[in-house]
Amino acid sequence: MTSLRVLSIATLFPDAARPNFGLFVEKSLRALAAQPGIELTVVAPLGLPPFPLSLHPRYRALRDLPHHEPWNGLSVHRPRFTLLPRFGTRRNPAQVAAAVLAAVDGQAFDVIDAQFFYPDGPAAMRVAAAYGLPYSIKARGADISHFGHDPASAPQLLAAAGSAAGLLAVSDAMRRDMAAIGIDAQKVTVHYTGIDRARFSPGDRADARRAIGMGDAPAILTVGALIPRKGQALVIEALPMLPDVHYWLAGAGEEEGRYRALASRLGVADRVHLMGPVANADLPLLYRAANAVVMPSVSEGLANAWVEALACGTPIVISDAGGAAELLTTPTAGRIAARTPDAIAAAVSAILDAPPAAEAVAASLGDRFDWDRNGRELAAHLARCAGR
Repeated sequence: MTSLRVLSIATLFPDAARPNFGLFVEKSLRALAAQPGIELTVVAPLGLPPFPLSLHPRYRALRDLPHHEPWNGLSVHRPRFTLLPRFGTRRNPAQVAAAVLAAVDGQAFDVIDAQFFYPDGPAAMRVAAAYGLPYSIKARGADISHFGHDPASAPQLLAAAGSAAGLLAVSDAMRRDMAAIGIDAQKVTVHYTGIDRARFSPGDRADARRAIGMGDAPAILTVGALIPRKGQALVIEALPMLPDVHYWLAGAGEEEGRYRALASRLGVADRVHLMGPVANADLPLLYRAANAVVMPSVSEGLANAWVEALACGTPIVISDAGGAAELLTTPTAGRIAARTPDAIAAAVSAILDAPPAAEAVAASLGDRFDWDRNGRELAAHLARCAGR
């Protein structure tokens, strides 16, 4: 049987300047490339604004990245496209598609794979049309909850969904969200993320705390960007009802100053620890050190941090967002709480009063989240899209 030649388009993908950016996409594509009969080419377009905005420190490191490189066993192209921050939403898919076509000119493929719904999906539609090929798009969370409702992006997103040979979603809840904006749910296959059980596994909490310098006080943790959608402010507002509990925030973002001011105003600044970005390699230790991971997001697909925390034996307190109910199938794994400080405090208190065994928390995942399985399912899906 001839190989399946796959072109994956991924605007969320790690690079030397952003090693944690889209790491879950990289892992899924590595799992795909490991499947027999798969020839994979990855294009990770880099959006850079016009001069002089391109001189901003946020973009300076991206300018120096190679245009093509081997990356953890994958062949990755990194073409540039012109990005207009805040105002370029409508034109981004066409810009991405042009960059992809220039990067792979002369190569042959059997199917196009978009790893994010916008701008990757409409870009894949254009690339597939140029090649006369079928294509697939995966929905992950904000690509539907935001871009699926934004008038600047929704029409192109829906057009791409309508013409795709197949679609993927990170959870069944995400599949329902897609149907709610007019995407044919019959075309959508649920494709759960994976987890590296060799790294994300239960360990000794006291040892982890000593390594981090966390101390002995009860600790709750949020992993993710400091942005309003993630809901860290609600956790800070819950702290007055959780005496002695310390709150650790792993991540960076626009809300850092507001969170510091909020903690100071509530008199809990000494119990709020903003850690900044944490390397993926250090996350297992951080999860093990916490008594609970608390993430009251407005929206999610099925957050990787949820799965990673559970795999490390740490229960989670999450909002009823995305695939929350699909993940928390037993009280041992944690609680789904309303997005209010009172509800969050009550859920955290319940866990602290009767902490579950780490091994039981990890066992709640079963075998649903595995990178090899993720790769096999993605390969089979793309083969179906290609008519194999």
